[in-house]
Amino acid sequence: MSSRKTYSAVLGAAFLMATSAIGPGFITQTTVFTQQLLASFGFVILISILLDIAAQLNIWRIIAVSEKRAQDIANDLLPGMGYFLAFLIVLGGLAFNIGNVAGAGLGIDILFPFDKDQNYPVIGAIISSVIALIIFWVKEIGAAMDLFAKILGIIMIGLTLFVAIQSQPPVMEAIHRSFIPEKIDMIAIITLVGGTVGGYISFAGAHRLLDAGIKGQSQLKQVSKGSISAILLASTMRILLFMAALGVVMAGGLLDPKNPAASVFQIASGNIGYKIFGIVLWSAAITSVVGSAYTSVSFLRTFHPWFEKNQRYIISGFIIFSTCIFAFIGRPVKVLVMVGALNGLILPISLGLMLIAALRFKIVGNYKHPVWMSVIGWIVVMAMSWMGVKVLLNELPKLWN
Repeated sequence: MSSRKTYSAVLGAAFLMATSAIGPGFITQTTVFTQQLLASFGFVILISILLDIAAQLNIWRIIAVSEKRAQDIANDLLPGMGYFLAFLIVLGGLAFNIGNVAGAGLGIDILFPFDKDQNYPVIGAIISSVIALIIFWVKEIGAAMDLFAKILGIIMIGLTLFVAIQSQPPVMEAIHRSFIPEKIDMIAIITLVGGTVGGYISFAGAHRLLDAGIKGQSQLKQVSKGSISAILLASTMRILLFMAALGVVMAGGLLDPKNPAASVFQIASGNIGYKIFGIVLWSAAITSVVGSAYTSVSFLRTFHPWFEKNQRYIISGFIIFSTCIFAFIGRPVKVLVMVGALNGLILPISLGLMLIAALRFKIVGNYKHPVWMSVIGWIVVMAMSWMGVKVLLNELPKLWN
């Protein structure tokens, strides 16, 4: 593969992972935490970026060196574990895709009010799903997906930068509190790590690189660059959303609790800002639909040749099924609560498996994984395990309330 094609594939994988992370929940989460922590949220973002990089570097490098997808590495370590991991990923991806489809529908409705009820944007969701399906029926799926993620990623960042400038945030105060915070919120830090590299998200880029043929020890430099670039792209969006929200909140703007992120854009830039929010929300949601469908199905492809042969149909079915659930049932709250709680366990389980795999000669050969990377990786595993169990204990009882 030429250096130009390699660079393009690595950048595409970075954008796929970043735009998979930047979904409707990512946008709302950032706004809510900014409202609560004000400028000190900058410190939370800074620490979470460092932990994100550590977690993702471990996952991407070990997958690249082994030249196997995560589920196959897990099965090599402990027979059956790969099937369990795939089950969690597919279940989580499907549940969150319902939310992504809903977010894409709302984004369309903000721009073009097709639906009478914006709380139930079915027509917008169907239009968005059709667009996502087209991506997977282009002859070169990988190239189409990469280009789609790059274009919409750049649009999101550019428009959010415009709104952040319009909101006139206290930049120096934000920088100061990013290093010397008034308060530190550990829950917020762990939540941000889970929202950026948790669930299927980190594997989106790693599996995309395998499909592009970028694997083996000789490609580790490119893989590491791609991994860090992906986190920096997602974090750039996080920082811009933070600055936009901080400017509005510090100026005394009152955010609508039903849709705080939309309030930020509207208060900062008026009706134009609200339309910009529609574009950003749709871009964030539709790229997450694509990333979720592609990555979830990639966890099935090596289990049987039938999955590999029919991946277009399976991905299409994945998108259509999640759209139908939203269109006919809405967002099944109890199912989403249960899957959301289980989703918190995916990162500690999968990252822990990757770190153990890095010590197995039959998986990574003579590759020596950096000790510092492993140490930070295990810190992330322990922190996310604590958070995952806490969420599980807090959320599951709600199913019976």
